[in-house]
Amino acid sequence: MTKAVITGAGQGLGRAISNRLKRDGWSIIAVDKNEETLARTAEETGGHAIVCDVSDHASVVAMGEEVAALGDIGALVNNAGIWRYSGVLGITPEDGRDVLVTNLMGTIWCTQAVIPAMQGGGAIVNFSSVASLMSASSVGIYPASKAAIETVTRMTALEFGSAGIRANTVAPGMIVTESTEANYQGEMRDIRASMIPMRRVGEPEDIADVVSFLVSNDSRYVSGQLIAVDGAMSAGQIGTAPIASGPGKVG
Repeated sequence: MTKAVITGAGQGLGRAISNRLKRDGWSIIAVDKNEETLARTAEETGGHAIVCDVSDHASVVAMGEEVAALGDIGALVNNAGIWRYSGVLGITPEDGRDVLVTNLMGTIWCTQAVIPAMQGGGAIVNFSSVASLMSASSVGIYPASKAAIETVTRMTALEFGSAGIRANTVAPGMIVTESTEANYQGEMRDIRASMIPMRRVGEPEDIADVVSFLVSNDSRYVSGQLIAVDGAMSAGQIGTAPIASGPGKVG
């Protein structure tokens, strides 16, 4: 059974992705720095648990060695990440370091650690965010870290395509998870949904289903791409003025 490595697997999107890929027939290698939540995901999926802090290079190297010993790696999902929101003038050295090292370097380090174990080719799914696709104020360095991941994904696709390794990026929109649910309480859920063309906020399963496709053979010719899973939020502003019907003139 081909194995899939999922970082940040202890909760939220990582947990949903782990459970979805298990149903698809993958053997799960769940990676997280939280031992308690990691153990829960490993138990749910019957998978192998590896405690790893992706912001610590030595920890990632050790994770890679353990993954290599397991062998037959067919997928890597770089889901682990953090955010710190602030205005431009409020970005502290600590916030900049923590976000960039966890999100960007964590993705790079995990890719470096796992690719050697993908001897038969495979699929890598990295995580960006709708925040990298839309201009907004007071979101700190988080969108910049995600935009950089998109570039790293394209580089990975170019460099390892001949080895049968594909790399794509998923950019989630407004998704309700354990770590974001405080933003969707009461009327705030409806307010946020009204900002989305599909008029609903997303669930972890919406992301997990797309990841399932990207690591499957159904996407065998898809690589180097960015896929926004956001209910059309990043497509543009929702129109408010009616459009006249009937024939019109162009030019």
